[in-house]
Amino acid sequence: MRGGWGVNANRMTDSLQQSSLAAAPGSPGALRRRFRESRFLLLLVLPCIVYFIVFHYVPMFGIAISFQKYNLFKGIWQSEWVGFHYYEMFFSNPDFFKLLRNTFLLGLYRIVFGFPAPILLALLLNELRNAVFKRFVQSVSYLPHFISNVIVASMIVVFLSPSGGLVNRLIELVGFEPVNWLMSPDWFRTIFTASGIWQGVGWASIIYLAALTSIDPHLYEAAEMDGAGRFAKMVHISLPGMMQTVAILLILEIGHILGVGFEKVFLLYNPATYETADIISTYVYRVGLVQGNYSYAAAIDVFTGLVNLVFLVSANYVSRKLGENSLW
Repeated sequence: MRGGWGVNANRMTDSLQQSSLAAAPGSPGALRRRFRESRFLLLLVLPCIVYFIVFHYVPMFGIAISFQKYNLFKGIWQSEWVGFHYYEMFFSNPDFFKLLRNTFLLGLYRIVFGFPAPILLALLLNELRNAVFKRFVQSVSYLPHFISNVIVASMIVVFLSPSGGLVNRLIELVGFEPVNWLMSPDWFRTIFTASGIWQGVGWASIIYLAALTSIDPHLYEAAEMDGAGRFAKMVHISLPGMMQTVAILLILEIGHILGVGFEKVFLLYNPATYETADIISTYVYRVGLVQGNYSYAAAIDVFTGLVNLVFLVSANYVSRKLGENSLW
């Protein structure tokens, strides 16, 4: 009996050890169980993974043509390798610093003026007590996001027209001369930034509103008992409660500082405003698609991506040093 009992006890001990190993967080059994439990969520995210693989990672192979004198008929394997020739060509371009300055300033204005706008809107919407009015304001602020850049650019051209535009009509009513806004290099960055804020402020506020809903309501109740008003609660509870979200999105925005959209700039700029409106993406369009210099355009895009990567890593490093919020 004692021998049989000892064998059974050993078997029970072995089975318990095996089950504990299977339940360990990093064990194959735990991974398989988590995979089975999350299989439907994984199916939902699968199209997104496929999209990034097909349209973002596979095309990275095309970086090779930035080091070649690419011939469309010979292909990548038969084209002549020229090393960093096209990078040196871009750096020695007389317009290099102008393109870099214009792109950087548009990206910087987007962060300085455009990034705080949805945060402020989310804080104000969070303070509204009238649910009907709150939904109305949210719906109105979301709508511009669904308007294409072509329509937005057309609206800007119509409103800012020197002859009959709404803005110039109002200027004439107060006794001033109409201004040809879209032909003035000094006004291009203001027009581009302001229209971008109008387009994206409502849509970008959604994620901040979601962050505000995760704040414990008892904090607001305790603040009211201490005599705090709406502004004090906004500053000391709402804003700190969403700072983690703000920090992550700011890092991502800084990492995209040279990724100024091509479409709206292309639709609004003209030779008269090249001084402030011509950016890297529009220059790539002209030399790459119009002139057919694909290797040169690829080299410029690689340079832009590397600069964005440097900004992203630097912003993440600073954020991690200043607080606990970072991407990695």
